[in-house]
Amino acid sequence: MQKKPQDQSQLKWIADFIWNIADNRLRDVYVRGKYRDVILPFTVLRRLDAVLEETKQKVLERKRFLDKNNVAEQDGALRMAAGQAFYNVSEFTLAKLKASSQGQRLREDFIAYLDGFSPNVQEILTKFKFRDQIQTLVDAHVLGYLIEDFLDPEINLSPLPVKDADGRIKLPALDNHGMGTVFEELIRRFNEENNEEAGEHFTPRDVVRLMAKLMFMPVANQIQSGTYLLYDGACGTGGMLTVAEETLRELAEELGKEVSIHLFGQEINPETYAICKADLLLKGEGDEAEHIVGGADKSTLSNDQFRSREFDFMISNPPYGKSWKTDFERMGGKQGFNDPRFIVSHGGDPEFKLITRSSDGQLMFLVNKLQKMKQHSPLGSRIAIVHNGSALFTGDAGQGESNIRRWVLENDWLEAIIALPLNIFYNTGIATYVWVLANRKPEHRKGRVQLIDATRWFQPLRRNLGKKNCELSEADIQRILDLYLGQPQNTPECKWLDNADFGYWKITVERPLRLKSQLTRRAIESLRFASGDEALRAEIWARYGERLYTEFARLKPEIEAWLKGDAGDDEDTPEGEDEGAPARKAVPEKRRKKLLDAATWQRDKTLIDLALIAQQELGDGVFDDHNEFRARFEAAMAKHGKKLAAAEKKAIFKAVSWRDETAPPVIAKRTKLKKDEPFEPGLDGVYLEVVGKDRFLVEYEPDTDLRDTEQVPLKEPGGIDAFFRREVLPHAPDAWIAREATKIGYEISFARYFYKPAPLRSLEEIRADILALERQTEGLLSKIVGGA
Repeated sequence: MQKKPQDQSQLKWIADFIWNIADNRLRDVYVRGKYRDVILPFTVLRRLDAVLEETKQKVLERKRFLDKNNVAEQDGALRMAAGQAFYNVSEFTLAKLKASSQGQRLREDFIAYLDGFSPNVQEILTKFKFRDQIQTLVDAHVLGYLIEDFLDPEINLSPLPVKDADGRIKLPALDNHGMGTVFEELIRRFNEENNEEAGEHFTPRDVVRLMAKLMFMPVANQIQSGTYLLYDGACGTGGMLTVAEETLRELAEELGKEVSIHLFGQEINPETYAICKADLLLKGEGDEAEHIVGGADKSTLSNDQFRSREFDFMISNPPYGKSWKTDFERMGGKQGFNDPRFIVSHGGDPEFKLITRSSDGQLMFLVNKLQKMKQHSPLGSRIAIVHNGSALFTGDAGQGESNIRRWVLENDWLEAIIALPLNIFYNTGIATYVWVLANRKPEHRKGRVQLIDATRWFQPLRRNLGKKNCELSEADIQRILDLYLGQPQNTPECKWLDNADFGYWKITVERPLRLKSQLTRRAIESLRFASGDEALRAEIWARYGERLYTEFARLKPEIEAWLKGDAGDDEDTPEGEDEGAPARKAVPEKRRKKLLDAATWQRDKTLIDLALIAQQELGDGVFDDHNEFRARFEAAMAKHGKKLAAAEKKAIFKAVSWRDETAPPVIAKRTKLKKDEPFEPGLDGVYLEVVGKDRFLVEYEPDTDLRDTEQVPLKEPGGIDAFFRREVLPHAPDAWIAREATKIGYEISFARYFYKPAPLRSLEEIRADILALERQTEGLLSKIVGGA
């Protein structure tokens, strides 16, 4: 037999009564945003006190018996005595405390009362930081009044009805579900009061109802009698878990199924964790409260408390646009990150990284959920999660965000994404989207994703709640569900796309480096500062000249003092330098260290000497072909017995060469082909050169300044090569594809599929506007000129 639902007007009246206690008692003691720090834990205490009232003496007797017999582990026995998942072993109740004197005595008795609660309630009070409030309440002389108010005979927070002298019910009982409803209503109101932070842990109930239905309705007919596990890795105050549980239970009842539902959640914010756990206790779900873990050290990313668990249904509104740098460092940082949830084998890469930039970790929460999907059950797992727009497109090919989208789509887990109306959340007006994922997609969804644009389906609120100015009505939710559950069809608000439609190859387009070279005196002289920090080295050179190469050890302290910004001895100030100039800013230690390294000065001098030798052999004329210049330069060095390192050659060539698009390409590699060895021309930058009877494979140096990238759709007819020949070669005939740099990326652009351009106005409309403006301003100029 279905239980009769509690009278909603009665529940609202109770919530209003408690809300008014805050206004009446705390107005001059706390700022309005802090009322919740007192009222929420006090509500929890009053309910627990009322629930434990019947078994209070039994618990005290059991406690005395256990103590007398020196029983160390008492928790289980005391829970049994209380008949609840919690208990209180102090002599006090709130009714007894009401009769206590005020001041410090009440404070001591109240603390003793709190200390008597079971460990699970103690944890809630600790996370609420409720004990920190007691002295403030005592000093303001309101602690006793709060106790009186919560014991007011006009409201009943007990699971038993209040009867009059004749045995008639004066106030109905408040069952666990009703108490949970009252508590959630208080949470909602306080969150709306503090709307600047509400979105961090409170999702509007209209959005949660939609998410729950998207998660359960497609598999409604597959729900069987049995046990189901629900999980939220960013559970906040627990509202999403609560609504999901209610939705699944109602669905099972409609189908005549008996289901046992277990809730699991993790929350890093201590206060919201306390609210979530308290909410479950108040609803009589003490066992479920044991599966809610949280606190400042319980981050889902860096300290997952459910690593070995798999869940049937997962729902979440993770923090978006919020840094997870601290978690990243706790997980090992760049060098030591090895969490197997976020480094997987995919697409031929055994270490495919699903690690987003540290400034936004929202997609990491999605990965965490996907790793907890059931793989061996008929139903598999289903997920509903909220993301903002950046989760759709942020991240280039090969970066963490794109890799996550690729991993999701190539595993065919994404069923649909629904764009929600703007301004539907409390603390942000940005675009938000519900992602629906499953690892048992029905046949008509396999290989496809459904996009639904629900941005225009809402009803306005009478009064804004922070940024929230609209909500999803039941009709709006049903409209979304009709599209989601109906037969696949493309409409102005619904598009069905293949997974591959969102993918692309990111190709790197290279063009050859073309250089001319000339060994001019000025170019050679620039090598004197080739080791970097050219401006500073030029100043030091101007001050000390050739002595840098012969007396560096003696000059080093003076140079160091100058680099540190110390005034030092001004005797050596070069003529013409302003002695009254402001002191030099200290050069950073890393740069200073290199400038004070005598070897760098000697190296640069050696480069000049080598370049001068080359100039004697090659002259100072212009070489139109850098390949010829390079060959003759190397011959000159060999002639003089000079062996140069690659870095030294590079420094000299850089100093004496410049880009010129009329010059021949610079050859990077030249390989002789065997007589019968075949050659297939391609687009990979390898070209055939024939010299007499010999054939050579030639590869050119790429010009980094001309390097470019292109995005090629995965469904491009003919693939990358066809795209390249059509879009690139007509504009850059010497270009090629750096095949080894090609990466696969995925992005989901709602605008591309749902953008509706505003229609252009007709010429008649524009002309009418111009004429109207002319009439409005007629005579204005003459008035201005006439008044001059």
